[in-house]
Amino acid sequence: MTSQGRPDHVWVQEVPERFAFRYEGGKAFVEGVALEDIAAAVGTPTYVYSAAHIADRYRALEASVAGHPTKICYAVKSNGSLAVLRHLQRLGSGADIVSVGEMKRAMAAGITPDKIVFSGVGKTDDELDAAIEAGLRSINAESSEEVTRIEARAKATGKTANVTLRVNPEIDPKTHPYLATGLRDAKFGISMDEATTLARHVHATQGLRLEGIGCHIGSQIADVTPFTESFDRLRTLAKGLQEDGVSLGHIDLGGGFGIAYSESEAELDIAAWGKAVVAASAELDVELMIEPGRYLTGQAGVLITRVVGNKHSPTKGFLIIDAAMNDLLRPALYQAYHAILPVNRPAEDAEVSSVDVVGPVCESGDFLGLERAMPACETGSLLGVLSAGAYGMSMASNYNTRPLPAEVWVDGDRFAVTRPRQTVEELLAVEQVPEWA
Repeated sequence: MTSQGRPDHVWVQEVPERFAFRYEGGKAFVEGVALEDIAAAVGTPTYVYSAAHIADRYRALEASVAGHPTKICYAVKSNGSLAVLRHLQRLGSGADIVSVGEMKRAMAAGITPDKIVFSGVGKTDDELDAAIEAGLRSINAESSEEVTRIEARAKATGKTANVTLRVNPEIDPKTHPYLATGLRDAKFGISMDEATTLARHVHATQGLRLEGIGCHIGSQIADVTPFTESFDRLRTLAKGLQEDGVSLGHIDLGGGFGIAYSESEAELDIAAWGKAVVAASAELDVELMIEPGRYLTGQAGVLITRVVGNKHSPTKGFLIIDAAMNDLLRPALYQAYHAILPVNRPAEDAEVSSVDVVGPVCESGDFLGLERAMPACETGSLLGVLSAGAYGMSMASNYNTRPLPAEVWVDGDRFAVTRPRQTVEELLAVEQVPEWA
């Protein structure tokens, strides 16, 4: 949230492999396209995604687990853009979904049902019916009560439901409290004590097929250890079930691979993670499944925004921009840090001052960065907000009747608008006032 020391435009240039954003000839680019050209053509605020960055991340993850059969199912909730999904589908990815809407979105992008897993603690009967009817690879059950409901819906539809039991391994991932999902008091998953009995029940029940067991311990985890500890518990459970004659198709390790948003943050060493996972699974004759989201798309995205004003109070300066908390919620929701850089590269000796980078929404929580060391940015100049490819547009809203931003896809030296900027007229057109009101 607040500055970690040096201006973002200084340290970001020292780690060019981390971001899709780069300076060349004094201008900012994503791949071969200048961000100022996109802003001139599309306006601001606009999300921009790099095809090459996503592909590089996917291939690195794929290579890390090449020693064991592994299925990658991208977490659609992190960024559901059809362009992103189609790109990942072509790379070989499946999908991890948490709603029927995401199921239809993934299928519209060409991802087949046998590569889709349905996660989440609150699936409705209608959603279960849709998942069973579609023949998804797995419905990830979060409780014994949900297993009973899946069994009832399978019986009602006359079809077989593929089930994976999401286990809560009670591992502390040492992340933001809102992002920890594998603790004893979390709403997610089935307790280790209950898992064996429930797995045997699913295995023996007509209309249900036990696909596997899995866990997801949280997000933004940069240390390999919590992953290996949770996998050890899943492996013990799997071996016990196999000894009882309960076969498994896969073990789902979830996602949560951490990326570095700021200079001081560490990023998960994906090669080390993969080496540890492959070694731990050597004696298991089951497919592994992983569900990355942020790791694939987070650093591939840039939010372009324009400065609309500078303001100075007796105690601080404010840089007012046209992007707001409704466009990028993470700073207000998680106190999350996003690097913010001028689109025109500052001079090496440019003076900087501490400012709050704020939006126009009528909330004190409407900021994208606090106490940032920024060079002077005149009204009308462009900024790039980095690491915006995950949980940016997917969490955006129409608060203050603000239309959603545009989305742009960049591949090499080409770019295309994949979601046009919403208009106020479109927002109003979906509402109606009853005649009697």
